[in-house]
Amino acid sequence: MPLYFLMGNITENGQTRLRENPDLLVDSVRDCECEGAEILTQYAVLGRYDFVMLAEARDNDAVARLSLEMSYRVGMHIETLPAIAVNQLSELDSDDDDESRAYADAPQGEWRLPDAEPD
Repeated sequence: MPLYFLMGNITENGQTRLRENPDLLVDSVRDCECEGAEILTQYAVLGRYDFVMLAEARDNDAVARLSLEMSYRVGMHIETLPAIAVNQLSELDSDDDDESRAYADAPQGEWRLPDAEPD
C-alpha cells in the first residue's frame, strides 16, 4: 500500500488538549479507525512542523479521511504528502542502462545506499 507523510502543527486548542493529556497523540492514533488507512509511526520533531507521522493507505481518499480525523482529534493542522521510495524513482527513467538501475529491485518501501565500488 502507498505510504504518506502527515506533517502537523498543533493549534492553540491542540496545545491545551496536549497539556491536559500528554498521551493525546498516542491515544488518538490508537483510537482512530479509518478504513483503508493507518498511522505506522509518529515523531515529535524540531523545525517547521511539530509532529511527523508515517501512514499507509490504500488510496488518497483513505489518507485524506485519516488526516481529517487526526486533525479533529488532536487539534492540528496537517499537510499530507505522498511518499515515493527513492529506489522507485530510478524506474521512472527508461533511458538508464540496467547496471545503473541495479538497486531499483530493492524491496518496495525500503531504500539502501549502493555498495561502494572498490578503488
